[in-house]
Amino acid sequence: MTRSARLQEFQQRLTQRLRGAASAGSASLRIALQAGPGRWLLKLDDAGEIQPLPELSSVPLTRAWFLGLANIRGTLAAVIDFGAFAGGEQTARTPECRLVLLAERFGAHCGLLVSRISGLRNLDQLLALEDRDERPWAGARYRDGDGCIWSELNAGALVAHDDFLRVGL
Repeated sequence: MTRSARLQEFQQRLTQRLRGAASAGSASLRIALQAGPGRWLLKLDDAGEIQPLPELSSVPLTRAWFLGLANIRGTLAAVIDFGAFAGGEQTARTPECRLVLLAERFGAHCGLLVSRISGLRNLDQLLALEDRDERPWAGARYRDGDGCIWSELNAGALVAHDDFLRVGL
């Protein structure tokens, strides 16, 4: 079995596990993403697929956080450096980086480059904080057992937000 076939099989198994967890009544489960210094929680059904960063085609005259276009099995997807978009530094390209493609229902055909995936988090096991993230595409904030602060990412609000849609300079 070739390396690409093994990788594709792994991606399919991961996607099936995530969907299985979502359909098993685990509405409080979130995918834990790290993007720059930020920690984010994404609903399972807001993620279409998670994969290593593919080769990108750059697009001139775009903002620094718009990394370009990727061919995902014959479909072009815009790739956004989510850490940079959220106000941090450009994401270093490491083996831990992942591209989180957003669910097709958003109609955005885009993926968020994140520093790493930190597994799943159950909201029932996190402490909800009273203060909220000020950004319109961010939701409730939580503290985990290690004292780390996590913010919910509202993917629908993100892909509809003017700043996210304005990629050109």
